Amino acid sequence: MTATVVVVGGGYGGITAARALDDVADVVLVDPRDTFVHNVAALRGLADPAWTDRIFLSYDRLLDRGRVVHEGVVRADAAGVTLASGERIDADYMILATGSTYPFPAKVGTDDSTAARARIRATREALSGAGSVLLLGGGPVGLELAGEIKAVWADKTVTVVDPAEDIVSGDLPAEFRAELRRQLGELGVELLVGTSLREGPPSEAGEAETFTATTHSGREVTADIWFRCFGAAPNSDYVAGDLAAARRPTGHVDVTAELRLPGHDHVFAVGDLTAIAESKKAKAAEQHAAVAAANIRTLILGGDRLDTYDPAPPSIVLPLGPTGGASYTPDTGVLGAETTSRLKGTHMRLGPYTELLRTE
Repeated sequence: MTATVVVVGGGYGGITAARALDDVADVVLVDPRDTFVHNVAALRGLADPAWTDRIFLSYDRLLDRGRVVHEGVVRADAAGVTLASGERIDADYMILATGSTYPFPAKVGTDDSTAARARIRATREALSGAGSVLLLGGGPVGLELAGEIKAVWADKTVTVVDPAEDIVSGDLPAEFRAELRRQLGELGVELLVGTSLREGPPSEAGEAETFTATTHSGREVTADIWFRCFGAAPNSDYVAGDLAAARRPTGHVDVTAELRLPGHDHVFAVGDLTAIAESKKAKAAEQHAAVAAANIRTLILGGDRLDTYDPAPPSIVLPLGPTGGASYTPDTGVLGAETTSRLKGTHMRLGPYTELLRTE
């Protein structure tokens, strides 16, 4: 009898694992969204109308044998999942791959792709009419959004505010930050670090409304629109029953080196959901998924020698629009705008996902 593998979440890790196991198991991929969303290019999709539709990719051709269920999971326990409709799906193996939430526009915040497109277009219209933009958060999202805005509207005033002492926290070399600062300076992006707003903006993020805010350092910033560029949170509220012990107060889920939940040899977790101490990136989710899928395949075929996941050392590719940005890996050191554009900025890694989902 063929094993049933339930994959909860159809993001980067979920689609990678589901496709990898489709030939050896009855795969059920569960995700409430009506399309896959290529979040890697979400900020490009906001600034550049040519990219808006491109970030939404159909699930229809992902699986040959398995199926995709467009529903949310309200409970996952060791025996399977319960859907929002009340339907129960029992699982021989399970992969939790529900990722994380993040403020719009880095993630679209809705399961309906038509509504998401409409929100992106409405926000772009508001952004287009703004003369000055305030971005709260000097991490990768805030800086990448600054670069995307400047690539389309070079004359806009863009100010980034972050309470950290420098941009892009983490174990990255000073030379990487210096290269980003240099390019942002050339673009005319103002960085206010080591401070924060005394009070939050009076308007909702992404809405056109002129206001003046004051930082704790006493600097006044006037903006016509603002965006929140921080606040990722793992999606794990549904992890229940005998699996709940693996869930930390932060919402992240503990996993073993084989990416199994401790004490549950047939339940795996991948991607942003995990408590693995590393940067939460699409590439990491894909690497997790490859290990989890290989291990489930081994178990289905009766083997017992499982692969383990070793977190990669810190690395980053941070585009500032299609032609700018900086990158770093321990092997290559700091790389500038031209290489970053080639690695990610021009294509935003769309190709691997159109190939995986077979949308072209």
